[in-house]
Amino acid sequence: MINIQNNILAVENKIAQAALAAQREDKIQLLAVSKTKPVSLIKEAFKQGLSHFGENYVQESVEKIQQVKLDPEFDKPICWYFIGPLQSNKTRPVAENFDWVQSVDRLKIAQRLNQQRPEGMPNLNICLQINISEEETKSGTTLSQVMELASQVQQLSRLKLRGIMAIPQKSDNPKVVEQQFLTLHQIFTQLQQQYPDIDTLSMGMSGDLESAIKCGSTMVRIGTDIFGAR
Repeated sequence: MINIQNNILAVENKIAQAALAAQREDKIQLLAVSKTKPVSLIKEAFKQGLSHFGENYVQESVEKIQQVKLDPEFDKPICWYFIGPLQSNKTRPVAENFDWVQSVDRLKIAQRLNQQRPEGMPNLNICLQINISEEETKSGTTLSQVMELASQVQQLSRLKLRGIMAIPQKSDNPKVVEQQFLTLHQIFTQLQQQYPDIDTLSMGMSGDLESAIKCGSTMVRIGTDIFGAR
C-alpha cells in the first residue's frame, strides 16, 4: 500500500537536505509526476499540499484535468505541466488545458502551441527541452540550437519562455551526470542574461535529485518516490 503522505515528507526532506548541502536558500519547486496514476492518488497528494503535477500522455492527462475540474475536493488551483514528447498533431489539447509545456524541442511545436492557445487564457509557460546527452532515443533540441530556438519562442505572443528542461544520460558514474547538469546550468545562466522571464531550470528526478540541486536545479520532477513504480 502506497503511503503518499510519508512519501511526500521523505521527498521534501531530501530536497531540504540537498539544498542545505548546496548552501542554497532559494525555493526549489517539487513537480509531482502523476503520469499513469489515477486521480485518486493525485487527490491524496493534493491533500498533502502539492499543487504542481506533471503529465506525459495527452489523452490520459486531458481526461484527468477535466475530472479534477469537476471535483469539488480540489478546492485550490492546480498547475498542470506537460513534460512528455509532443507530436504536432496533439498540440491543441495541450495548448487548451495546460499551464506549462516543458518539452518544446522545435519551432514547429512552439508555433502550433502559440496559434492554438485560446484567447483569454494566460500565456502558456514554456521550457525548452535539451537533449543534453545527445542520445538518439531522447527528445530535445541540441546544445548548438538552443539559443536560436529561445530567440524564436520569445517572439511568439501567447507563449512565455521560462527556462529549460532535460533528462541526463543514465550512468553509474555520478560525475557524468553532474557534468551534464553543470552544462545545463551554464545555458540557463546565459538565457537569464538575455530574457527577463527565465527562472526555471527543470532537472533532477527520483534517482539524481541531490546532484541536480547541487548544480542549481530550480525544479525537480518526482514520480516514483511519491506515487510508486508504474
